[in-house]
Amino acid sequence: MDVVDLRDLVGFDPKEPARTDVLESERLWSELVCLDRNQQLGPLSDPTSDAVFLVVAGEVVMQVGGRRKRLKQWSVALAPEGSEVSLTNASVDPAVVLVVAAPPPTPRSET
Repeated sequence: MDVVDLRDLVGFDPKEPARTDVLESERLWSELVCLDRNQQLGPLSDPTSDAVFLVVAGEVVMQVGGRRKRLKQWSVALAPEGSEVSLTNASVDPAVVLVVAAPPPTPRSET
């Protein structure tokens, strides 16, 4: 069993969102995305992977296709395969989002 303490992976880059792989298997992939003030990730998409986005800290605005929603800490959203996804930090505080995709996106930079 692999175990990771997400707190050890939290870190911010003032120039761009910080993305750190968390766990990966043949059928599942995850990463932690850390968004500082005024940072955005995306748009991203993967034609074959569904992805779940869990807001661990802060608030983000998530856009999936044409739908936009503000997500607070502990909110979870699903982006179906092929969806175009963007995340934007929605507050003055940093935001941390756990992304889990299945199957793993190829290449990694897609989701």
